[in-house]
Amino acid sequence: MIDPSDYGIDNLPFGIISDEGHALKRPAVAFEDKVVDLDALVHSGRLDAESLLGAATLNDFLAEGPAVWRAVRARLRHLLSAAANDDERGAVAKAMLPRDAVTMHLPIAVGDYVDFYSSLEHATNVGRILRPGAEPLPPNYRHVPIGYHGRSGTVVVSGTPVRRPHGQVKAADAAAPSFGPTAMLDVELEMGWIAGPGSVHGEPIPADAVREHVFGYVLLNDWSARDIQAWEYQPLGPFLAKSFATSISPWIVTLDALDPFRAAEPQRDPEPLPYLQSRESWAYDVELQMLLQTERMRTHGHPPLTVARTNLRGMYWTLAQQLAHVTSNGAHLRPGDLFGTGTISGADPGTEGSLLELTRRGANRIALPGGETRGFLEDGDTVVIRGRAVRGAARVGFGELSGTVVG
Repeated sequence: MIDPSDYGIDNLPFGIISDEGHALKRPAVAFEDKVVDLDALVHSGRLDAESLLGAATLNDFLAEGPAVWRAVRARLRHLLSAAANDDERGAVAKAMLPRDAVTMHLPIAVGDYVDFYSSLEHATNVGRILRPGAEPLPPNYRHVPIGYHGRSGTVVVSGTPVRRPHGQVKAADAAAPSFGPTAMLDVELEMGWIAGPGSVHGEPIPADAVREHVFGYVLLNDWSARDIQAWEYQPLGPFLAKSFATSISPWIVTLDALDPFRAAEPQRDPEPLPYLQSRESWAYDVELQMLLQTERMRTHGHPPLTVARTNLRGMYWTLAQQLAHVTSNGAHLRPGDLFGTGTISGADPGTEGSLLELTRRGANRIALPGGETRGFLEDGDTVVIRGRAVRGAARVGFGELSGTVVG
């Protein structure tokens, strides 16, 4: 269950909803255990935001930039506060729906999708597992934010089933590869940031321009087929092993809502090149949790089991470096572009953000209620990712991201 306090007046994350009484998709914000229909507020004249009127995605709103975002968010905070007058409260009441009565949709039309590899601990863990006895990190890791371009058409919203992918695999003792379903289906606990206004093709964006170009964050799971990946990734990197599905949470938490949870960035050695340096810290103290529930666990009433806990703040490369690097060659942004942080792992046992790391490629299987174990995912397994930031009385939640594997 999601705590209503995760969606207080200091959060107000944006998403796209529909419901039985109004089947058309439209924008909303989450507030406590309800949602506020922004289309209805614009229609009633209580909210001045034409880009949200009848919008099936948030892309046009994202394109308008931070001045508009902040004005809309400030107006919503007023309307939901004790300072609102009777007429305003009445309009808001008419625009409210129970959160469990709405269907959530993909909040953006994803133009481009990039996934980074920005957790030093994750990269080190994977290197040690896949290349035992060798240097775990590639020589460029501490110099450049590594990433790859994914497939935007297979980005799906939380709750969408994930079909087990097929591909080529080659066993170490086999003379030739074979084609079939992956036996090493994995998850990657990540977050993703979403671009706001576009940029000009050919003009790089500086690391200090985060506020002008980034709207907010979602939870992200970049599902991965490790056996397919091991055979296909050289020399060009991830391809079919990752392009079959990337899941994101339905509510986008704005950068303004995350401001109270800024944290110190990690020490970097060597010092990044000048274009990767920013005056502000762009690390965030966001607690993350990954849970697993098998079909048998659901049948017997066992709740999802927490298998990992980690935190966004330890990422070696932040969104400032990612933004600067991805546009440094002149590539441009479009509203709604999605950028994954890469798997978020910590240094301690139980903080790894993938089953590849948690089980050491399946060698140390996870014990589950009822005597089951898992090295990688089986059909019927559900993965849940949760996230929240808490500092004193301040609290902001990302809700929940889930997906169930189907054969």
